[in-house]
Amino acid sequence: MKDRLFNEILPLVSKPVRYTGNEYNIIVKDWEKSKARMVFAFPDVYEIGMSHIGGKILYGLVNETTGHLLERSFAPWPDMEKVMREKDVPLYALESFKPLLDFDAVGFSLQYELSITNILNMLDLAHIPVWAADRSDNDPIIVAGGPVAFNPEPFAPFFDVFLIGDGEEVIVELLDSIYATRGQARQERLMQLAKIEGAYVPSFYTINYNEDNTIKSMEPLQPGLPEKIRKRLVQDLDQAYYPEKPILPYMQIVHDRAVLEVMRGCQRACRFCHAGTVYRPVRERHTDTLKKQARAQIANTGYDEISLASLSTLDYSGIKNLAHDLVNEFSDKGIGISLPSLRVDAFSIDLANEVQKVRKTTLTLAPEAGTQRLRDVINKNISEDDLTRAVEAAFKSGWLAVKLYFMFGLPTETEADLDGIMELLQKVKAIGNHYSRRPVEIRASLACYVPKAHTPFQWQLQDSIEDLDRKKKYLNASRRKHIKISYHDSRTSFLEGVMARGDRRLAPVIYEAWELGCKFDGWSEYFRFDTWMEAFKQVGVDPEFYIGRQRGYDEVLPWDFIDIGVSKEYLKHENEKALRGETTPDCRMDGCVGCGICQHFDCGLDIKFNPDEH
Repeated sequence: MKDRLFNEILPLVSKPVRYTGNEYNIIVKDWEKSKARMVFAFPDVYEIGMSHIGGKILYGLVNETTGHLLERSFAPWPDMEKVMREKDVPLYALESFKPLLDFDAVGFSLQYELSITNILNMLDLAHIPVWAADRSDNDPIIVAGGPVAFNPEPFAPFFDVFLIGDGEEVIVELLDSIYATRGQARQERLMQLAKIEGAYVPSFYTINYNEDNTIKSMEPLQPGLPEKIRKRLVQDLDQAYYPEKPILPYMQIVHDRAVLEVMRGCQRACRFCHAGTVYRPVRERHTDTLKKQARAQIANTGYDEISLASLSTLDYSGIKNLAHDLVNEFSDKGIGISLPSLRVDAFSIDLANEVQKVRKTTLTLAPEAGTQRLRDVINKNISEDDLTRAVEAAFKSGWLAVKLYFMFGLPTETEADLDGIMELLQKVKAIGNHYSRRPVEIRASLACYVPKAHTPFQWQLQDSIEDLDRKKKYLNASRRKHIKISYHDSRTSFLEGVMARGDRRLAPVIYEAWELGCKFDGWSEYFRFDTWMEAFKQVGVDPEFYIGRQRGYDEVLPWDFIDIGVSKEYLKHENEKALRGETTPDCRMDGCVGCGICQHFDCGLDIKFNPDEH
C-alpha cells in the first residue's frame, strides 16, 4: 500500500505531503502488540485538522499512556479523492498506512455542523457503510465527539456512539471497553459502551413526534439505559494530560505554532455563545504548569511562536504574570507570544504591547454588536467607552491595523443597531487617523448570527437569508472608504442553523445531499446551496421548521437529553433578561449567577478572578 501510494498516487495530486505521514514526533506503535486500535479522523484537510488542539491531546494521551493505539486520518482534497477512487485505494491512516476498515474504531471530531458530508465521504472512501444500521460485526465502531456532538441528533443514524464532553476524560474508557468486547456481537459491544458515562448510543433510543412535527418524547429501548446523557468533565487541568511533543508537520498548517491551553470554559455568560455554555465551568492551569509545557514544546518542535489559547484568554487569572514571564524567557531566542482576539479594555492593549514589542501586527477586538442596547441583550459586558479607550491606547502604541468582529441578525436587532456598527467603525477610523502619522487600516468581519443549542437563544428564530441579505445591503449603503468589510455567506449560515438545532429527520437529507455530490461544504468554492435545497425537497423536509419559528418553553428540544450541567431554567431566565435588556455579571467577580454547573458536578472549584492581575 505504502509503495503504491508514493509511486503511483502522490505524484498526481497537489500538496502530497498531506498524505505521507512520517512527520517529526510521530508515534508509530506496534500493530500486533497494541490493544484497541483506533483512528482519529478529522473531516477536513490535513492543515486544518493538524491545528486542532483536541486531536493533539487525544493522540498523545492514548499513544503515550496506554497500551492502545491511535492513528490519524484526514479528508482528502477532491483531487486526491478522485485518484483514490479511480485506483481503488481505500482511505488509510498516516502512521501504519492501514485502511480504516482494519481498525477497531474510527473517531470523528465534530467541530462544525457542515463537516458532516465529509464524514460520509470518508466512510465511503474507507468502504465502511455510512448508515450505522448497515454495519456488520466486522466493521469498526464509528464514534463522534466535539462541540457539535452536544446536539448529536441530526447525525445520529450515521454513528454508533457519541462521546459528550471532554474527550480525554472518556476516550481511554471507550478503548478499554472496545478491547474487552472483541469478538462479541456488535449490539453487545454497543450495550457495553452505552454504560460508560458520557457515551450516547443513538440506536438504543427511539423518538416519538407530535402531530405538529415537534418532539413528543425520547425513550431508551433497553432497560438500564440513562434517560439523560451527562457530559464528561476534566476537573483538574494541571493533572490532565497535555502533549509536550506534538507532531511537527512538514507543511504550513493553519495554526503553525506551539499552543498552550491556559484554561477551559468561560465565565462571561455571553448569551449567543455555545462554547461558553457547554464547556462550563472555568478551569485554569497553573502558570508553572504552562511554563513547563512551553519549554517542552519549544524544545521538541523548534517553533518560534507560542499561542495562549482558550475561549477568553484575557480572563485567565494569571495572564499578566504568565505573559511577562514567557516574554522574558523566550524573546531573546526570537520566540514570540501571541494572543487571540482581545477583550475590549485598556488592559488588553497593555498586554498586547507587552507580547508584541518588536512587530505590531493586526489587533483584533470583538465588540459583537453596534449599540449598547444590543450588547446588553447579548450580555457582552463592554461599553463604547471601553472600545474607545482600547483603540486610543492601541494607536498611541503604534498599531496600524485593527480588525473588529461583529454579528448581525441578533435577536431584537433593528436598523439603529446596524447603523451603530458603521458609526463605531467610523469612530475607530477617526481615532486612528488622529493618533497615527501613517494610514491605519480598519477591517470588520460580520458574521450571520446562528442560534445554537444549550444557549439562552436556543428558542429564538433565525433571520432568513432574505433578511440577512437585506441587512448586508443596508450596511453597504453607509459604508465609508478605507473601511474593509467582509460578510459570512448567509446561505451557509442558513444551513448551519438548520443542522445546529435539527433532529434525526435531517439524516436522510444529509445523505441525499452527499449522494448528489455535496462535500467540503465549509469551503465556499465547493458549497452547493441549490443542491442542498434539492435534497430537502426530495426527502420532503422543510428546513424552515428548524430555523424560521419561535420555539416555546414547553417544547421538547432535540438536545434536551444531553445534560451539560447548566439548567434549562437558567437558560430561560437569561433569555427573558435578554428581551428586557438586562445584563448578567461575571460570576468570578460578582458571585454565583445560578447556572447550576458547579453544584451539578460537585466541582469543588474555587477559581476566582484576581483583580491584582488586571
